[in-house]
Amino acid sequence: MNEWRYETAQDLDQTIVERLRRFPREADMLVYGIRALSALGLRAWLRIYHRLEVTGREHLPPDGSYVLVANHTSHLDTLGLLSILPLKRLHRAFPAAAADYFFTSVPRIAIAAVVVNALPFYREVHIRQSLNLCKQVLVNPGNVLILFPEGTRSTTGEIGVFKPGVGLLLAGTDVPVLPCHIDGAFEAWPKQRLLPRPGRLRLVIGAPRNYAALQPGKEAALHICRELRQAVLELAALNRRAGFRREGPVDQGAEET
Repeated sequence: MNEWRYETAQDLDQTIVERLRRFPREADMLVYGIRALSALGLRAWLRIYHRLEVTGREHLPPDGSYVLVANHTSHLDTLGLLSILPLKRLHRAFPAAAADYFFTSVPRIAIAAVVVNALPFYREVHIRQSLNLCKQVLVNPGNVLILFPEGTRSTTGEIGVFKPGVGLLLAGTDVPVLPCHIDGAFEAWPKQRLLPRPGRLRLVIGAPRNYAALQPGKEAALHICRELRQAVLELAALNRRAGFRREGPVDQGAEET
């Protein structure tokens, strides 16, 4: 029988802020408990206050690591995507969050690290280091990485250009990526607004894609960006059409033409 050895966490000599800013983080049962309780409250809030509707849950892989990519217009986007995951995967889901925004002040660090379990992503410097962190996340089976390839929240509600980082990450890897579209988040909580207003959210999850056959490089990265953006645009059209059918009358003549 193997001898049991107790090993302390490697970050006990660090301050709380330093421990939360660090990634990957050491397991912490208190943080896990707060995160789980927060997730239950946020899911109830999204269901009641924002009447969140989700389509395409069947596309979520039951095991293995995968990536979710989506449009980005609001802080509600991250919460909506986290809410579609089983609670048992909550502590293995990592939304990439701008390090220069979410990891600069104590309140934001606490929310990003404890509630959201965010991965700090540097948008202007250390980009390669941030991509390597993302790759490390995906190497461990069962992890979920959440990316917003536009890099920042849209100020118009329109889907912007996808930056090549997601393509560099996925080219030549056997990791499925699922395009998603969130509708209604911009109207409920746009970038300039302090607090969210009530409003319906609709999230549609597309079928998984795989880019293992592509040779890593700039050309492949740009191809993946264009293809994923087009997939999200197509989901946006389906999403908004479905919302129109539920919330308003359908033009029968237009349907027949």
